Amino acid sequence: MSETPKSLNFIEQIVEEDLVNGYTKEELRFRFPPEPNGYLHIGHASSICLNFGLGLRYNAPVNLRFDDTNPAKEEQEFVDAIKKDVEWLGFKWNTERYASDYFQQLYDWAVLLIKADKAYVDNQSSEEMASQKGSPTEPGVNGPNRNRSIKENLELFEKMKNGEFQEGTHVLRAKIDMASSNMLMRDPIMYRILHKAHHRTNTDWCIYPMYDWTHGESDYIEQVSHSFCTLEFAMHRELYNWFLDQVYDPKRMRPKQREFARRNLSHTVVSKRKLLQLVEQGLVTGWDDPRMPTISGLRRRGYTPESIRNFVDTIGIAKRDNLIDVSLLEFNIREHLNKTTHRVMGVLNPLKLVITNYPEGEIEWLEAENSPEDDTAGTRQVPFSREIYIEQEDFKEAANKKFFRLKLGSEVRLKNGYIIKAESCTKDTDGNVTEVQCTYDTKSKSGSGTEESLRKVKGTLHWVSIAHAVPTEIRLYDRLFTDESPDTHKDKDFLDFINPDSLSVITGYVEPALKNAQPGERFQFQRIGYFCVDPDTTSENLVFNRTVGLRDSWAKIQDK
Repeated sequence: MSETPKSLNFIEQIVEEDLVNGYTKEELRFRFPPEPNGYLHIGHASSICLNFGLGLRYNAPVNLRFDDTNPAKEEQEFVDAIKKDVEWLGFKWNTERYASDYFQQLYDWAVLLIKADKAYVDNQSSEEMASQKGSPTEPGVNGPNRNRSIKENLELFEKMKNGEFQEGTHVLRAKIDMASSNMLMRDPIMYRILHKAHHRTNTDWCIYPMYDWTHGESDYIEQVSHSFCTLEFAMHRELYNWFLDQVYDPKRMRPKQREFARRNLSHTVVSKRKLLQLVEQGLVTGWDDPRMPTISGLRRRGYTPESIRNFVDTIGIAKRDNLIDVSLLEFNIREHLNKTTHRVMGVLNPLKLVITNYPEGEIEWLEAENSPEDDTAGTRQVPFSREIYIEQEDFKEAANKKFFRLKLGSEVRLKNGYIIKAESCTKDTDGNVTEVQCTYDTKSKSGSGTEESLRKVKGTLHWVSIAHAVPTEIRLYDRLFTDESPDTHKDKDFLDFINPDSLSVITGYVEPALKNAQPGERFQFQRIGYFCVDPDTTSENLVFNRTVGLRDSWAKIQDK
């Protein structure tokens, strides 16, 4: 029985229609154009997967082009991080390009526009220009510099280029239509003065092109067939096309801009400006803090490229902006890690348990399955002894019938081990239980095949042998914001919704098999959740980040 073919999203339909109407597959070329002024986040993942996915679908080249036109905010660190993230997600670009590669060509074209009386130098203040621009309901008015002579404009633009003017004193504007219904067409700025060193061109230039002038012309230079942007650039399409009209040669491919919806993620922010604010104010430890929605933060937290690609595929490409519940992202990582990680035992909130009838000093090695999802994962040996740690919440002196863990007079099974029965407990002066005394059924060892080992008890607990336990720094990460859409409140700042419990650091204990675990390795701590070894790990200090719990604990909180 054949599978039902997957329906095309509207972006793929655009490409298919163009192929029917005259494009050839050989002419298809796509690009991913990040600005290197921050780290990529989960929102960028949709654009990455869209553009590189189209490249794979049509066997077409995809350029990685950095929109590096603002040296005041851009750094080589961001370029390197972006390249790492794209590669980590599993994609390869055809060529690595930079808008700065085209600075000379863009300048030469700007000169041609001045000569054609389609651009002019304006030395008014920004406030004066804004007052002349009008409003969405009122047309703008021509400024006093709009009708400068071509000769004067060429001279002034040359002086701008040579660094003879201070920042903010002169700009080059396109001469389009100050009465246009699209305010972006009201003589937009093409160049501004910035006396700052560029990460690639150093101090070669004192003027830098604006995004709208750079974007379409760069697409044209690279012969990109389809330029896909998020919806906020829909109003820019008219300007994109006007700028192309000024340089277009009918013998060459003309790029086509089309827009798709931004996918926002709940309980976080994906504005690079706001993410930078979190970093600069020390509210997170950096761009790769595991609470951040950056791809590097997700990677450090333990997310896999497969889980992010699956998430992007699940939410799809849409025409309207939408808020995606972060629980869907968490579902995808659970699904993938459930299939790929080894099960291990760790105790986060330890309670000492003594098996009083187990021989003192004896050590027994129990066989434990690494993964029920993978027949090839094999087994490992776990040490067992008289004194072990269990979780504090796994014991109660007395509890109702719905409590299937350990309580006085009841039995549970220790994972991979024996059935035990709680006989008594010791408390401190405040009434807190500090130790539980148990007995074990000597013939109930898991997998031994004895009648006693086949006895059914309702609870199974994870544990670690105290003598062999490895002390571990456990970083318990949670959602960074308590509100699902923290930056949409008009009367409050998004920082008002910072979750004070987004990180807690505790000391836990893990089985000795994890002693030499390496940064980036992922595991399922049985009955607790999924964890990843953090890069801060050293030979003396093992550090685990909680990626996600076994279940969505926030669903219950929101229901309440």
